[in-house]
Formats: sequence, C-alpha cells, structure tokens
Amino acid sequence: MQDILEQLGILNENSGAYAGEWLKCTGKNLQSVSPVDGKVIAEVKMATKEEYEKVLNVAAEAFKKWRMVSAPKRGEIVRQIGLELRKYKVPLGKLVAYEMGKIEVEGEGEVQEMIDMADFAVGLSRQLYGLAMHSERPHHRMYEQWHPLGVVGVITSFNFPVAVWAWNTMIAAVCGDTVIWKPSSSTPLTCIAVQNIANKVMKENGYEGVMNCIIGKGSEVGELIIQDNRIPLISFTGSTEMGKRVGEVVGKRFGRQILELGGNNAIIVMDDANPDMVLRSALFGAIGTAGQRCTSTRRIIMQKGIAGQLTERLLNAYKQVKIGDSLDTSNLMGPLVDKDAVNTMQAALKTIKEQGGEIIYGGEVLTGEEYSSGCYVKPALVKAHKDLPIMKDETFAPILYLVEFDDLNEAVEIHNSVPQGLSSAIFKCRNIPLT
Repeated sequence: MQDILEQLGILNENSGAYAGEWLKCTGKNLQSVSPVDGKVIAEVKMATKEEYEKVLNVAAEAFKKWRMVSAPKRGEIVRQIGLELRKYKVPLGKLVAYEMGKIEVEGEGEVQEMIDMADFAVGLSRQLYGLAMHSERPHHRMYEQWHPLGVVGVITSFNFPVAVWAWNTMIAAVCGDTVIWKPSSSTPLTCIAVQNIANKVMKENGYEGVMNCIIGKGSEVGELIIQDNRIPLISFTGSTEMGKRVGEVVGKRFGRQILELGGNNAIIVMDDANPDMVLRSALFGAIGTAGQRCTSTRRIIMQKGIAGQLTERLLNAYKQVKIGDSLDTSNLMGPLVDKDAVNTMQAALKTIKEQGGEIIYGGEVLTGEEYSSGCYVKPALVKAHKDLPIMKDETFAPILYLVEFDDLNEAVEIHNSVPQGLSSAIFKCRNIPLT
C-alpha cells in the first residue's frame, strides 16, 4: 500500500485544501483509518473558514478565464484527464478499496466510471446546442444560448468516493463551470489522489483553479458551501435526512441543486421467474459494497409459490459469500466503512427482532485476527411480515428482507409502502418468452 500511496502523491500528512495549489491549512488533523485492517493510512490537515474563502476566491477567479475557453477545447482537456485516470486505474482502485472497504474489483470499477464519464463529457462538449426560432419581426431571428453558471459545489459521500466527483465535475468542466469538491471525511485520501491526477492535467494546460477541493467537517465546511450565495449550484450525494437540509438551505437562497439521496429498492419475484436470474441479481444487489449503496437491493417481495425455493437458494448463496480483506480478490464482500456503521446495523437487527421479524441468517460481527478492525459483518437475511416498520426505512448495511405475497396487487402495495423521499426501483422477475 505504501507504493500505491506514493504513486498517487499521498503523504503522511496532507493539505486539506487545493486552490490552484495545495494550501497550508490551519484546522485539526483528520486521520484516515482503513476499515480493512484498522490502521491509520495517513493524516489530513483540515481546512477552516479562512482556507474556504481562499478556495472560493480562486475558483471564482478561474471561472472568469475558464468560461471564455471554447467548449470543444474544454472537452479536450477533460479527455486528457480521462487518459490520466486510465494510467492510475489500478492504484486508485486499490486505494478506494483500502480506504472505503469495497472489494478491489468494485474500486477499479468505480475508477472506470470516472473514465467513462470523461469520455461522455468530451462528446457533450460539442453538443451544447441552443434552439433557433422564427420571429414575427421581419429580418430577425431568435436563438437560445446556454451560459455556464459559475462555481459549482460538489459534496460527495463515502460509498462512491471518486465516481460521484467525476459524474459532476466532468460535466461542469465542459460547460465552463469551476468546481469546489468537499469529500466525505471518511475518505479524504481518495479525494487528494484524484485531485493530484486532475491537477497535473490542468497545470499542463494552464488552467489551475478550475478543479478544487476542501476537506473539513461537514458541520463547518459543508455548511459554508451550501449557504454561500456565490455558489449557484450544489450537487449533494448522501443521506435523505441531510438532503432535506441541503434542499432547504439552498432553496431558500434560490440556488440550484442536484440531490442524490437514499434508496430502499425491491425486487418483485413472480412464481414463474427464473430462479437463477433472481439469485444472481439479488445477491450482487444486496451485498455489493456491503449493502452501502442507495441502489442496494433491500427487499425481495416473493410470490408464495416460489418463496420457499428462493429463500433456500439465497440461504445457500449467503453461506458461500467469502468476507474479508478488500484487496484479496478471492473475497466477495469487504468491511463496512467504520464501526459506527456496524453499530447502526446491530441496532437495526435488534429492532427487527422487537418488531416481529426473523433473522434467518447472518448479522453477526466477525471476530478474529483477520477481522481485527471490527468492521466486518455477515450479511443478514430477514424473514419479514409485510407491515414490519423498520423495513420501510433505509438501513445502510447488508440486510435483505424477504416478504411473501399472494397476488401482484399485494406486491405493489408492499413495494409502495416505502415513505416518500426514499427512491425505490422495482425489478419484476418473471419468464417472458422471446418471439
């Protein structure tokens, strides 16, 4: 891991703010602790309000220059960032796995998302169209032209510590906007690594200050960002509860917002479904990223005719899930992000029992030398009645509820019991003959 840190420019102590250059920060030290082995990876000197002002001023000044660069030229620079990300795909993927806990193949897959987004944005840089319209006035025409907004705030979560930055920043860049990125305090080193990669490209092209970052407490730095009238757009990824806060604050100042929040997704399985297809879909959906995704599968709503067989197959599959070191490619599930996440899962399992649910597999915290960080758990399978209250909430952990139904109307009723505000995808599994 030391070699990987060196490749990515990670020091023992790192600055928590970039504004055309790494600033000397004056905040407290933040330790990045790996959930894989419980070891401190490195430290970050966090930014304060003073450093925030420096970052914002640099981003605002860089915007005046960046907005005047032609969109295809901006796209060309984004293309170069994509090429640079390709060079660092393996070490950056490993760092994502080690700092956050998802298995290595998922870490590399996340970096691939960044590369794909850069490619996508390059295409968009030549498609920033505006409509041309007829006018009732002779010898006149009307047309629309889109202009960049300014400084964009991007606040990301721990579970996708690098991909979400790319989803936002690559698009913002080709549109002519500059970016201030605030990562999760659980994953500051992946932010610094990505920033180093982007810095190299931006410096070579003479556009420092377009992509910036600030690492600090969400209650301090995050609040500064969402309340700042000088930032016209906030993109926030995180919990539904915090999303409500961001929406309220940004909305009050008439700012624009992109909110990617919680989820409580379900698979509805009919009696004539292909069990193999259901099993593969449900297993990855439920244990991928150790259940720490807003897109995680949290409920299997099964027609009674297939419920017994599917439950048995899920039990057998869960017993074969190998859990351990995220950098060991033989493992299918790594640790939760930290001990707080473990405690949240244990509290949820206790509530499940109190509310009449039955834990039919897993849920235990794993112990032993291999699991010394205290962040490893067995994924849980829960037999639930359709009115189980906690099932209607999102628990960010590998807990999968199994619910039976008689007809499709009842299944839809169970599915729709999720409170408004939690997105819920529906995946209806059944055999459909091909014609």
